[in-house]
Amino acid sequence: MKSPIRPTDDDARSLARNLIETARFAALSYLNPENGTPMVSRIALVAGPDGAPLSLISDLSHHSAALQHNPLCSLLIGEPTGKGDPLTHPRLSLQATAHFVRHGDEGHADLAKAFLTKQPKAKLYIGFADFALVRFTSLGAHLNGGFGKAYVLGADDVAGAMR
Repeated sequence: MKSPIRPTDDDARSLARNLIETARFAALSYLNPENGTPMVSRIALVAGPDGAPLSLISDLSHHSAALQHNPLCSLLIGEPTGKGDPLTHPRLSLQATAHFVRHGDEGHADLAKAFLTKQPKAKLYIGFADFALVRFTSLGAHLNGGFGKAYVLGADDVAGAMR
């Protein structure tokens, strides 16, 4: 049986970059520290100044506590638009490590500015003490560019796509 995975090329990297750059939210998968089962939550998401996915998360959320316990996670980026079969729309399953950047940490101000540029309503709560910016560092990804367009991207492919 022939593999359905295509060789990763510049078109795949460009599509991955576009999905990250245009994202306004994503599904975040993490492990529940109480029993090790997978959980999923919807989060606000933008491309940070370096192109890496960036979110703003409250310490009061279940996923914040879980990511602080185990920073390994994944993001599903890309949503169906318009009509038609939702499975024909591109999406990126990004495997990542979550890094919390808190008020007063180096780089927080630049990340906050980048986040607010794309999520301006967050200015109502970005200054709250229980909120931290979370940068997602890619470990690799699976890209589904639509029917018959599957790719496996390494960490370097994704990092290159974010530039």
